[in-house]
Amino acid sequence: MSTLSASLTPARLRPADLARLASTGVRTRRLRAALSALGIAIGVAAIVAVLGLSSSSQAGLLNEINQLGTNVLTVTSGQSLSGQPVPLPLVAPGMIARIGAVYDVAYTGSLANLDAYRSPLIPSINTNALSVQATSLNLPGAISTTVAHGQFLNTATATKPVCVLGAAAARRLGIDRIFPGERIWVGDMWFYLAGILNPAVLAPEVDGSILIGFPAAKTYLNYSSVDHGHPAVGNPTELYLRAQTNQVNTVYKRLAATANPENPAAVTINQPSDALVAEADAKGAFNGLFLGLGAVALLVGAIGVANIMIISVLERRSEIGLRRALGATRGQIRIQFLTEAILLALLGGAAGIAAGALATAIYAHTKHWTTVIPALAWGGGIGAATLIGTIAGLLPAIRAARLSPTEALRTA
Repeated sequence: MSTLSASLTPARLRPADLARLASTGVRTRRLRAALSALGIAIGVAAIVAVLGLSSSSQAGLLNEINQLGTNVLTVTSGQSLSGQPVPLPLVAPGMIARIGAVYDVAYTGSLANLDAYRSPLIPSINTNALSVQATSLNLPGAISTTVAHGQFLNTATATKPVCVLGAAAARRLGIDRIFPGERIWVGDMWFYLAGILNPAVLAPEVDGSILIGFPAAKTYLNYSSVDHGHPAVGNPTELYLRAQTNQVNTVYKRLAATANPENPAAVTINQPSDALVAEADAKGAFNGLFLGLGAVALLVGAIGVANIMIISVLERRSEIGLRRALGATRGQIRIQFLTEAILLALLGGAAGIAAGALATAIYAHTKHWTTVIPALAWGGGIGAATLIGTIAGLLPAIRAARLSPTEALRTA
């Protein structure tokens, strides 16, 4: 009797047999399976590409920041409690340079109510959002930029009507190189062009500026102040300094009181690298929108998988009935079709991960970024595909398991 009972006990379905059975529907209906997996592949590819591109761009930006230097601090003149502008003292650059950890200080002075044009024939309303600033001679090195064309100001040209264009200012004026004798109209007179700067990532305000020497600003544009009863050049409005990297926080705390001891509350201190990192994080906030679009594609893919599995159950009733007649249990039928749905979703997920990684690598290469595919991207893609396959295949698997052998064979 025990022998008879043992012979009636259904054999356990081994993993190898389960994999073979589950792949039958995929292998025999390749085109249908490929089209059903396409939606999942698109959704997973979108998720991988969005997360990969975001991580790659942030890695590229952080690498650029590290190359430019995270030890740059800016000091900007502010306002009093009554809203009146409080200029930085003339001695502010020299006082800051005395801080032991500071090894470079450059500064600019903003000339308000002055515009620059390609020629005096340009209508005055076409300002191109350019600003005119006086500058110290060591500005390019302090803000990690270089001269793209020509040369920067020196001790001689800083006293003459000579200027240098920021990268954006040159573009807005339609000037891409320096020719002998070329000049622009600044204020009410001609200024000769000495050079054009490359973009200043750490000081974007410089990009849209016309830069002239402090002595020239005093002589030709009346940018002056009074120092101990005597005429002097105008006050600096922004200072750029470099400090020893391990002393940046210490210098940061001392800058306001050093730059303007009489009114430190009217001094604004910033670290440009922090602003760039915050900008990268803000760009990452848009990832949610694209991830949502990827989720919609995954939903469409899930519907496709569910549809093909329901059709597969209807088409394979004879197979289900035969297997049930030969002793397969409801649980074995259920796990067969559920595994088939998961396999179909995983194939789409794998294709999506490959497509998303390839798109990330190509775009990152064009931008000269390091390609970064975070574990969350491919891990999330595989996890999402598995979850979708499970949900989409659950109902068809239950329906297949409910078919009795006689009903399945009769309606086949």
